[in-house]
Amino acid sequence: MTAIVHTLPAMLRILLVFAMILLVIKRKWDLGHAFLLGALSLGLVFAMGPLAIASSALASMLHPKTLSLTIVVSLILVLSHSLEKTGQMARMLAAYKGLVHWPKLNLVVFPALIGLLPMPGGAIFSAPMVKTIGQTHQLSPVTLSYINYWYRHIWEYWWPLYPGILLTTALADIDLWHLVFFTLPLSVIAIAAGYWPLRGTVFAIDDGRRRRAMGPFIKELAPILIVIVGGLGLGAILTAVLPPGIRPLAKEGGLIAALCVGIGWVWQMNRMPSKNRWAIVVQPALLKMIYMVTAILIFKGILEDSGAVGQVSQEIMQWQIPLMAVAVILPFIVGVVGGITIAFVGTTFPILITLIHTLGQSQLMLPYLALALVSGFTGVLLSPLHLCLLLSNAYFETTLMPVYRQMVVPLVVLLTGGCLYFSILRFYMS
Repeated sequence: MTAIVHTLPAMLRILLVFAMILLVIKRKWDLGHAFLLGALSLGLVFAMGPLAIASSALASMLHPKTLSLTIVVSLILVLSHSLEKTGQMARMLAAYKGLVHWPKLNLVVFPALIGLLPMPGGAIFSAPMVKTIGQTHQLSPVTLSYINYWYRHIWEYWWPLYPGILLTTALADIDLWHLVFFTLPLSVIAIAAGYWPLRGTVFAIDDGRRRRAMGPFIKELAPILIVIVGGLGLGAILTAVLPPGIRPLAKEGGLIAALCVGIGWVWQMNRMPSKNRWAIVVQPALLKMIYMVTAILIFKGILEDSGAVGQVSQEIMQWQIPLMAVAVILPFIVGVVGGITIAFVGTTFPILITLIHTLGQSQLMLPYLALALVSGFTGVLLSPLHLCLLLSNAYFETTLMPVYRQMVVPLVVLLTGGCLYFSILRFYMS
């Protein structure tokens, strides 16, 4: 049986491993378990021995990129939960009220602000604010759920606090801020695409209130500003002063330092008790995220060390499958089935990145990654397993199909716009 498996095309073997990973994810397995099982299966179907599999896994676990990425992701979760537990996120949203008297902007800004922090199920946090404003305009529960869900996810294509973006930079070994620069326009496309169901439904209301001061809002936003501005500045400084051997980790080092300052700011300004701080640091969700990121990078390491990526690259060249089709279809399928960004990035990007290099398209790495991100995330937004979609629908007491109908045009515009953006980049960068 094993000998027969080894004679199958490499693409088919990898697709079988993908199918197994997606099956166990659908059966509610922990993502870390799913990727570890996938890594082990991958090693076996590509004829790696137990010692070779263990050696590859250990090397991946101890790689500096793995260690720095797990630290960054852990600190982001600590910051996110600290803002939530201290009530600072709620105060930030409250401080925004009255700053702008543009009804359409006010409707979408609350889920968008929540979207700045990668909180699992974060859509439920902004739902009450969306409901309050939406009732003024007599919007249906379906439209409110759509607004809350869509605009919660407009930043995930580039925002540097999202694990999927950080994992992309680690897998492709590219500069974080270069990726941000190339993928930021995808958010503009998402914002514009999301407007379609809102046209003609929101009208201006004069509530008689005077415009509020900006100061309180900036004060509550300070930790996020510290992380972004401080991370960028410290990363640039460390890149300039560190020896060449460890310079590739400078950006992560700057971000880690800025995150620590931001967390300290939240804890100190809110006088958070020590026991509450400790409870956030040792929460099970943090350990699960570390485990998941490590498992994904082990999967990536075995994918490379087994020779699977090289064999698949040769087959794709022989079969003359267009690289653009691979960048669209694979992430989209995994996104729909998995319902989480880090799943499609972790499984499909190692193959895509190697193909880009093998086919002599390295100069187009960033455009291809932007295309894969928008394709995969279109699938994630469609996924019936997406926690934010389920929670938002439950809060507004609606179901999947009516919300899907609202999303059809925005999703088509998003994916079409992403493909057009890729084509423009490819034309000018080729």
